[in-house]
Amino acid sequence: MTNSTAPFARFEWMIAWRYLRARRAEGGVSVMTWISLIGITLAVFALIATLAVRSGFRAEFVDTILGANAHVTVYNIGRVDPQTGQIDRTFADYADVAETLRTVPGVTRVAPLVKGQVMANARDRNAGVEVFGIALDDLKTIPRVAHPDDYAGTLDYFNDGIAIGSGVARELGVSIGDKVKLISPNGVKTAFGTSPRVVAYEVVYVFTAGRYDIDRTRVYMPFAAAQSFFNREGVADELEVMVANPEKVDAMALNLLQASGERGQIWTWRDASGGFLRALDIEDNVMFVILSILVLIASMNIVSGLIMLVKNKGRDIGILRTMGLTEGAVLRVFFICGAFTGVIGTVFGVVLGCLFAIYIDPIFSFVNYVAGGGVWDPSVRGIYNLPAQLRLNDVLSAVVLSLSLSFVVTIFPARRAARMNPVEALRYE
Repeated sequence: MTNSTAPFARFEWMIAWRYLRARRAEGGVSVMTWISLIGITLAVFALIATLAVRSGFRAEFVDTILGANAHVTVYNIGRVDPQTGQIDRTFADYADVAETLRTVPGVTRVAPLVKGQVMANARDRNAGVEVFGIALDDLKTIPRVAHPDDYAGTLDYFNDGIAIGSGVARELGVSIGDKVKLISPNGVKTAFGTSPRVVAYEVVYVFTAGRYDIDRTRVYMPFAAAQSFFNREGVADELEVMVANPEKVDAMALNLLQASGERGQIWTWRDASGGFLRALDIEDNVMFVILSILVLIASMNIVSGLIMLVKNKGRDIGILRTMGLTEGAVLRVFFICGAFTGVIGTVFGVVLGCLFAIYIDPIFSFVNYVAGGGVWDPSVRGIYNLPAQLRLNDVLSAVVLSLSLSFVVTIFPARRAARMNPVEALRYE
């Protein structure tokens, strides 16, 4: 063994392996090694599982927003009606404005809408709903409504009835073919005032968009029927704009605003949900920092184990140094001992984290069963189950963090072993 020996030579790996597998009676610290291994495994598993759930929740939330709502809503700032003195916010020239908006690069669809909040009634049940008056061709282009994971009926008969969310159907106790009464307080104007308008519509389609608040409140009605029901003959309340790349909608805002007309204003999906998305980003950063500290704490167990190993192997270090082993070789031997624990723990943690993300549905179903149900309340969280999305960047972040911390904390006890004076190590032996 000479100073010219290449770093991480075979004998260094052999010595490190003997130390790792040595029993406590032989001066090893196998118990501390196992504790360090389990700690890093659980920390990496928790980090990957959290990142996967975070990514899945954000992706599911954004997908339900973009799949069932307008990417951009164009509305009118309003003008005062000289006859009634009320502010009129409708589009009388909605067809022209829609045609102008379609010329904006990146716009894929523009649909005029009539919207209103009414009371829905079926037999002795009532529910507050939001009605969207929309043309059939435009409704068929809304992914989460026209092509949901779960639905009943068909949109082919939409012009003869209404489409309702599954939550509305459950609340009213109706299904395909049943009649639902829609009651609007702003109904027929008579000499004695305005009387409520009550019209019964047949349910021809029931959809599950994947968002509790949408499924629980949304009702779609043919555009012409909605104009008549809400006294909007010849006008539209707003224009629903879909774009090719919703993530870059902010870059299109100026062009859309110019195309919306003199009194037009726009409201993007980021404006509507930006506060929630920013809150998610802040929460993501905080959770990553907290879990990084968890990985650091788990890595510190490696330091404890190595310090004990160095103390127990003081005599061996002295003998190896007198035989010609260099400080660098001793440092590398103990670095391998600590790094090996970090690498194996990281690998096990990655495997467990990935399996958790892949099989999250049966795992969560089991937890829900053990807890007696009610673990996940969609009325509070908005979506129906706990999503998880395994992303390569998240896994790599966890791996890099865990290995980096494991390697760094290993250096300090390894340097202590390398700088041990062989004479002092053998004096009391």
